Amino acid sequence: MNDLPPVGKHCLVELHGCDPALLDDLDHVRRTLADAAQHGMSTLLNVTCHRFEPQGVTALALLAESHLSIHTWPEHGYAAVDAFTCGTTADPVRCCRYIGEALGATRVEVRTIARGVDLPASADASVDPSTPAVA
Repeated sequence: MNDLPPVGKHCLVELHGCDPALLDDLDHVRRTLADAAQHGMSTLLNVTCHRFEPQGVTALALLAESHLSIHTWPEHGYAAVDAFTCGTTADPVRCCRYIGEALGATRVEVRTIARGVDLPASADASVDPSTPAVA
């Protein structure tokens, strides 16, 4: 084991009690992700979105530090958010708090995972390709 810090922070977020109209508004969801990136001190590169029929939106914000994504279920007042950032400046928790506020969530559950913990000190480390991915 080495003492290197994690390479990133990954937040998995459950947003409950959201405003159904906001969850179904593609432009609002797009702006929310863009604004969340700014609030989380990230560098926004691009946002792509899709609105489903009869309802629901999926959006992905590509960040220089990684990504934000959201999938909405207006009929349940629910959204699932994924926020992953690397580096020392960007803060995915701030991104997620902002998204929850912007969508009117009454309950926000955040699970945070440190990514890249215990990476080998050398970039020469590799994975044996003959090892099955699923056991």
